[in-house]
Amino acid sequence: MTQIARTVVVTGAAQGIGLAIAQAFAAQGDFVALCDINLAAAEQAASRLPNAKAYAVDVTSEAQIAAFFEHLLTERPTLDVLVNNAGLQHISPVQHFPLDKWNTLLAVMLTGPFLMSKHALPSMLAQQSGRIINIASVHGKLASPYKSAYIAAKHGLIGFTRALALETANQGITANALLPGAVRTSLVENQLPLLAAQDGVSEEEALHRHILARQPMKRLLEPGEIGDSAVFLASHAARAITGESLSVSGGW
Repeated sequence: MTQIARTVVVTGAAQGIGLAIAQAFAAQGDFVALCDINLAAAEQAASRLPNAKAYAVDVTSEAQIAAFFEHLLTERPTLDVLVNNAGLQHISPVQHFPLDKWNTLLAVMLTGPFLMSKHALPSMLAQQSGRIINIASVHGKLASPYKSAYIAAKHGLIGFTRALALETANQGITANALLPGAVRTSLVENQLPLLAAQDGVSEEEALHRHILARQPMKRLLEPGEIGDSAVFLASHAARAITGESLSVSGGW
C-alpha cells in the first residue's frame, strides 16, 4: 500500500530556519507548503525541493491565511504539520523603540502563530491528528538588551503553545515550541552591526558579548539542526510530547 505524503505547512520558509525546516521535512518524503510574504523567494526555494509548493501568505492577515488554507485543502487530502516560524527582529533601547516596529514584531511572531493555528485546527480536529510546532527562542525564557519586542513576542508564544496543547491534548494533536539559540541566519548576522553600535564595540566583540558568551558550545548553530528537531517533534516518536518547550540552543 502506497503511503500518502504528509502535508507540512511552514511559514517564513523562503530562507533561514524556515527553509531548513522545509528541507528537513521534504527529505522525509513529505509535501511541504512554503509560506512566505516574499513569494518569489519562496518559489525559488520550493523549486529546489522534491515535493513542495510556494504560497504567498502574510501571517498578519487573517483573510490571507483563511484563503490559503481553503486553497491548500483543495489540493491536499490532509493537513498534518504546521510550523509557525515567520519572524523578524528590531534592535533598539526601549525609550527609542518605535511603536510601529513593536506592533509589527508582535503581529508576526505572536498573532501570526495564533491565526495560523486557528485556521489549521478545524482540519486537524476533523481528522483527529496533527502537529503544531511554534518556533520560539531561548529568548522566550531569557532576555537580552535592545530586543524587547522580540522577547515579549517569544515569551507570549510559549504561553500560547501551552494553552493550545491543553485544548487539543485528547484530540490527537500535539503543540510544542522549539527554542533555538543563536543560529547562523541573516536575522542573527544582521543584528551584529546594530548591537556593536549600541555598545560602541566591534562586530566581533558584539558577537561574543551578546551571543557566544551565553552559548556554551561557542558557535552559531546551523539551521539544519533546528530542522532536524522540528522533524523529531512531528514524528511518531514524539506522539506523547505536548505543551513542551524544547531548547536547541547549544546550552543557553
